[in-house]
Amino acid sequence: MRIFALFNLKPGVDPQAYLEWARTVDLPTANGLPSVDSFRLFAATGLLGSDATPPYSHIEVLDINDMDQFGRDVATEAMQAVAAAFGEMVDVTFITTQEITA
Repeated sequence: MRIFALFNLKPGVDPQAYLEWARTVDLPTANGLPSVDSFRLFAATGLLGSDATPPYSHIEVLDINDMDQFGRDVATEAMQAVAAAFGEMVDVTFITTQEITA
């Protein structure tokens, strides 16, 4: 399972403070979960072929190896604290996906 989190920082959230938190708390914590093969954070830099502003400022990509385990992992006290801090800083949409191959 691959999950995409598309989000913008909430008004008043300092972008540098968010990035410091992401680098020191969010990324290492999520990447340490047994159910997560990879957790990456991207900053949107533009829209291909357009000068328009991207609809989201950041994108997280989570590669999950076991959704049942992921549910248990995110229910832990440590992850609940991370999720709460994340929720205070961003407006997010999570999209679960299934890859289509030829």
